[in-house]
Amino acid sequence: MRHIGRRGLAAAALGAVASLWAAADAGAAARHGSGGLADGKHGEHRHGGGKRRKRKAAGREFRGMWLATVANRDWPSKPGLPADRQRAELLAFLDTAVERRLNAVVFQVRPTADALWPSPYEPWAQCLTGVQGRDPGWDPLGTAVAEAHARGLELHAWFNPYRVANHTDPARLSEGHPARVHPDWVIPYGGKLYYDPGLPEVRSFVEDAMLDAVRRYDIDAVHFDDYFYPYPVAGQAFADDGTYAAHGAGFPDKAAWRRDNIDRLVREMSQRIREIDKDVRFGISPFGVWRNAATDPLGSNTRAGVQTYDHLHADTRKWVKERWIDYVVPQLYWHIGHAAADYAELVPWWDGVARGTGVELYVGEALYKAGDPAQPAAWQDPAELSRHLTLAGEYPRVRGHVFFSGKEVVTDRVGAMARVVADHYPAPARPPG
Repeated sequence: MRHIGRRGLAAAALGAVASLWAAADAGAAARHGSGGLADGKHGEHRHGGGKRRKRKAAGREFRGMWLATVANRDWPSKPGLPADRQRAELLAFLDTAVERRLNAVVFQVRPTADALWPSPYEPWAQCLTGVQGRDPGWDPLGTAVAEAHARGLELHAWFNPYRVANHTDPARLSEGHPARVHPDWVIPYGGKLYYDPGLPEVRSFVEDAMLDAVRRYDIDAVHFDDYFYPYPVAGQAFADDGTYAAHGAGFPDKAAWRRDNIDRLVREMSQRIREIDKDVRFGISPFGVWRNAATDPLGSNTRAGVQTYDHLHADTRKWVKERWIDYVVPQLYWHIGHAAADYAELVPWWDGVARGTGVELYVGEALYKAGDPAQPAAWQDPAELSRHLTLAGEYPRVRGHVFFSGKEVVTDRVGAMARVVADHYPAPARPPG
């Protein structure tokens, strides 16, 4: 299938954007100190056309939004829309990002072991046509890359490594789906299907499937969210005893072996991305609590019921300290003053984790909670998120924010996003790089 190339902006539009960015850069340099461009040679774009942009100078700010496709959360608005309608909706999200003075879109391109591009590894995503494996007649990822870049936006491709389906019936997967070809790769748990992270052949396969997009498109980054081993479900066990028996020799317990499996995924993805294109970054957006201080003195002053190290077997602190990733976006989805997980406690903790590593720290923000009547009183105040950015601005490692998610960036139920823009985004800004 032919991929869609870059659509350049008119020269006047580019000049206007460049001048705005130059002014924003000057302001950022005054606030944060100036810095030079990173060294390195820069190759040609793949799909998207033109020469790759150079890495960005220090002192710039990441302003992103997640655009979720799983279960049609944000986009497309429903499955089965004509290709031109899907494309129009996608471009509308990109235009809104520009209007909100954002500079990056984190686009979910592999929601449930299926793909938003013509992948040789996995079927077309069900969210597009309503039928997994059915060709939608266009290339969403190729279009997103080209159109984001034409608007001065970065496009970060968001992948879910191990989630296969939001149900437990393999027969509902498309014919020829890898999970049907290799049923031994799959574990049902909590009403969903997952690939078994402990199988080396699974890890190799999911890496290959994700890296296909890195090879074929001019994405700016590979992005994982918080799903590694699944969130615990009361009364259920993740049935990987057989895998542990076959592959767990030398580990003190299953938890340590599981953490090593996820460490291997992260470390190998980091290495393989750099082998393909050293200018493509690798970022992860984990659940916001690594460990509580009561569990580990290195942990945060929190009392969270979930700890990524213990429950998801994701040693997120280690990945930063080992510099396996280029940026981290902890999902700090709690208000200032939250009893168990206070935003004001977690921002300085993550700032300390990032100190001295060179790993960029952005903060994941729960825009979806603003104005939700089911949320506590703090989230009914349109200024809550703006206060988050003010507080985070006091910590030097925080270089930006990412808002969940696209639908709320558009609808902005109580004006919380508009308040953020008015208070913190007076002009466009380039992202760090």
